[in-house]
Amino acid sequence: MGAQATAAAAKRPEGAKRAPRVLVFTTPTCPWCNRAKAYLREHRVPFREVDVSRDATAARDLVRRTGQMGVPVIEINGKPIVGFDRERIDRLLGLAR
Repeated sequence: MGAQATAAAAKRPEGAKRAPRVLVFTTPTCPWCNRAKAYLREHRVPFREVDVSRDATAARDLVRRTGQMGVPVIEINGKPIVGFDRERIDRLLGLAR
């Protein structure tokens, strides 16, 4: 573990969870992408958006990892969810329903 990670872990209260790493692969014209992003914002989940229409490398990587060309793909702690699947999102984020 690096010095930064160790310092971050030391600042976290005991028993506190580390924030999930969330990536949302999108395109500007995708309505389900907008719904997925709104859902994450509504639940105050920070995420990084990757527009695959502008980033060819990310698009190729997404196809390699998921076998899918469609969006949205939401990756939570390295686990991809193809489409806006609230149940899986909630489960991976530990959100109660």
